[in-house]
Parts: sequence; structure tokens; C-alpha cells
Amino acid sequence: MPRLSTEIKEQIKNLSKDDLQQIVLKLASKEKVAYDYLWINYLNKENGEQELFEKTKTEIDLLTYKQYKGFSEQLRLANMLAACVKRINEFKKISNNKIMEADLLLFVLEIPFSLPTDFFGTCFTKYDTKVAQIVKRLITLVTKKLDEEYRADYEDKINHYLKILHQTSNHLEMIYDLPKSI
Repeated sequence: MPRLSTEIKEQIKNLSKDDLQQIVLKLASKEKVAYDYLWINYLNKENGEQELFEKTKTEIDLLTYKQYKGFSEQLRLANMLAACVKRINEFKKISNNKIMEADLLLFVLEIPFSLPTDFFGTCFTKYDTKVAQIVKRLITLVTKKLDEEYRADYEDKINHYLKILHQTSNHLEMIYDLPKSI
């Protein structure tokens, strides 16, 4: 993303209202991120963020039904998880709501942890690593970016996930380095 110099900022400030409206309309019609940003920050301040959250959950749910490339089920699941994280990152660019981001990460983590535990610990370590990355991101979010009062809401699930990962895939350095609990 380009940094705006002071001279560019001044030029933008000097644009007419009609020019600014045309720019905003063009951006909102071509760029999903721009449209969503306008929607939650200017057009629907009361419900926009919650609607975007629900829309993101629906899109993530649809991603789970898509067919992904991969030699094994674990590789296909790893690719699906990567697509889900990409969608969460798009949400994060628009909304700075850390609680909603944590809820989306939990929503995605329900997928691998609802499957049998023998999906972990196979020779297809991409899956284990991708799940561990998401868990690590959730741990960082909950322990460092959210207030202490929210920690209890996530602690049991995270500790359950950590227990499963350490039991099945502790041979991977990334999982070995994860805490036993938070």
C-alpha cells in the first residue's frame, strides 16, 4: 500500500466534492474492501460491522464446501484453511474489532478439531502446521491484544486445542514451541 506524501495529501484535499464522489463511487464499485470499509464506517455505522462479520462467517462456511487441490485429505484441508485465513485477513483490514477476529479464528478452528484426531501427526505436516499457525495467532490475539476479561471466553477451547496438538503432532518444532496451556 503506497504511503501518501504531504504533497499528495494536499492535492487530494483540493479536489472538488464531485471529483471525490466519483472517486469513491468508482472505488466502491470495483474494490470489495473499499465497499466494505464505506459500509461499516460511513453508511451503516450501527450494524455494518456485525453484518460484515456474519457475511464473513458465511463466506468461510462456503469455502469449506469448495474442492481444493491436494494429494491427501490433509493437504486439501490445509489449502482450505489457508483460504479461510485469507478471508479473515480481509475482514481484519476493514475492521479492527479483535473480538470478532478471535471469533472468526475459533470458527475456522472448529473445522480441523471436529475431525478425528488421526488427521494430525501424519506425514502431511502442512495441515498440522497450518492449524498450529491459526492456534498461535489466536493465542497471541487473546493474550496480548484483548483485555484480560475476554481471556476466560477463549481459554478452555484454546487449551483443548493445544492439548490435542501436543498429543498428536509434538514432533513438529512449531507445535513443540507452543505453550501447553494459556
